[in-house]
Amino acid sequence: MSPDAPSSPSGALREDVSDDASVSLSTAPFDRPGAEQPPTGKDALRIVHVYPHLLGTYGDAGNAIVLRYRAQARGIAVELVVVQPGEPVPSQGDIYLLGGGEDAKQTAAAHELRGDGGILTAAGRGAALFGICAGYQLLGETFLGVGGAVTAGLGLLDVRTDRLESRAVGNMLARPVAGSGLSDLIGFENHGGATVLGPDARPLGHVAIGVGNGDGRGTEGAVQGNVYGTYFHGPALALNPALADRLLASAVGELAPLDDALCDALRRHRLQEVLPATARVGRLQRLRRRLPGGGRGTGTSGATATLSEVPTSAG
Repeated sequence: MSPDAPSSPSGALREDVSDDASVSLSTAPFDRPGAEQPPTGKDALRIVHVYPHLLGTYGDAGNAIVLRYRAQARGIAVELVVVQPGEPVPSQGDIYLLGGGEDAKQTAAAHELRGDGGILTAAGRGAALFGICAGYQLLGETFLGVGGAVTAGLGLLDVRTDRLESRAVGNMLARPVAGSGLSDLIGFENHGGATVLGPDARPLGHVAIGVGNGDGRGTEGAVQGNVYGTYFHGPALALNPALADRLLASAVGELAPLDDALCDALRRHRLQEVLPATARVGRLQRLRRRLPGGGRGTGTSGATATLSEVPTSAG
């Protein structure tokens, strides 16, 4: 473990998260009694989960569990470092994860991370960064913080985030950018941000169902070097194992294949049943909005709608 990795008073690695994170990081496939444990040490893959107390909505802590599982299942030793506000962010991590959160928490996280500098140092030496929703926005140049104030991000992605006219809530499907080697991207979005990419960033995919960046170009997410941002919750890496492996490969090189039969079955269900139903609801909503009065009062479910008028609160 790196000397700058946070530890508990007893010296043990901290892997606790807040209730807001929705999921514990303490359970891994090799934690079961009798399970063979890959060795740990100075050469272990170091995954840094940043500020789950502030950035941990919609199960985003699951992304750390997914990366640890997919690495350990290949015999790769993993050191999972959970950093809370006020603790130094280690600069020698391999992969950094930032989840979603409300405006106030997002603004606080951006201020803490700019002052700490650890994640900026890590990015400068080529570590992989993966930001979801609010985490995505704060990796960019600017976003709208508390009260709609333009707030400086970390400047690691050439993106700027404004506000959508209507909040984006629902299932999302994006086709990956040609040549990326990724499969169709699926998950759930819940955000009020309209994110515009600059010339140094390229989109992660192009939206087929949902809103994504909301930039008028149909893009979703952004990639710049080893820095990735997306509006996909789900958790994103559980539903998109090829993307998880892209992050792992950036740190450890070529990966052995895994048996993803269970994940493949889940993805088929989403692609063949859930997402087509979402698309039908979206078409119905658009038709209703063309009616006199805009079809108000019809109501929609956040689980199937592509746009809603939920007040802005997170992302």
